[in-house]
Amino acid sequence: MAVVIDQTEKDRRALRHPEKAKNPEGPVLRKPEWIRVKAPGGKAYAGTETVVREHGLHTVCEEAGCPNIGECWTHRHATMMILGDTCTRACAFCNVKTGLPSGLDTEEPARVAEAVAKLGLRHVVVTSVDRDDLADGGAKQFADTITAIRAASPGTTIEVLTPDFRGKPGGIETVMEARPDVFNHNLETVPRLYLSIRPGARYYHSLRLIEEAKKLYPEGFTKSGLMVGLGETREEIMQVMDDMRSAGVDFLTIGQYLQPTRKHAPLDRFWTPEEFQALESTAKVKGFLMVSATPLTRSSYHADADFAQMKANRTAKGG
Repeated sequence: MAVVIDQTEKDRRALRHPEKAKNPEGPVLRKPEWIRVKAPGGKAYAGTETVVREHGLHTVCEEAGCPNIGECWTHRHATMMILGDTCTRACAFCNVKTGLPSGLDTEEPARVAEAVAKLGLRHVVVTSVDRDDLADGGAKQFADTITAIRAASPGTTIEVLTPDFRGKPGGIETVMEARPDVFNHNLETVPRLYLSIRPGARYYHSLRLIEEAKKLYPEGFTKSGLMVGLGETREEIMQVMDDMRSAGVDFLTIGQYLQPTRKHAPLDRFWTPEEFQALESTAKVKGFLMVSATPLTRSSYHADADFAQMKANRTAKGG
């Protein structure tokens, strides 16, 4: 019986990541105590799950296998993933399904807005898969979702975590015209590792995208994130921090990479809580308005409280 279960799981993963099926199975390092979390569950968690299911939505919490889903969903904080559940790219670190997506669901923005209102979110994060098959990369769907949320929940602040819209003219302009409170685009890793970790993207294009977002809407906030544990050096991270500051990034997140399966990019090592604390201290000295650097930090983890703190920090600095 155990063999059948194992094979079924392997088949499921192969269907989810066909481009990784022929990859060698690498070792999986044992997680240290500071990276372990409780299994999700409970009445409040189930309530969030019910709202997501009733509205036919996808969440990055589930699709990316986020370790914080139990905590976040217990507090009714679900990160909405629009444009379907299938990504046109195949990043080596990501657990989101890859392949040819289905057509664009034009009713999705309204359903997201209804779910946000039902959950009573004061701050919501909206992200997506990459949609290189669409002429605008999905930019209009982001704008429509922002507009729909504002209509249904006027008091909710909105954070978007977008693809890079590479090769799609007008993508970033379309999103920023909708005035998201926070524009986030993750650089993910250091330039040296892009070809192996994020082969469909380009480091300097992503950097310019964030810079352009800030120029288009200076009153808004910009945000970007990194993973550690892929073989980067501390010196390389320092350089990325400097690049981000030059691009006007307000909020930096740094979290531990966790290998989704043996077929994904191998984990080089676990960074210690003390190392994360040192990175956070350095980033603050470099001038970021807000920094979150812990092993379990993810782009949308504690995003509501962090947004409130970031606004307060800007006010304190006279911005």
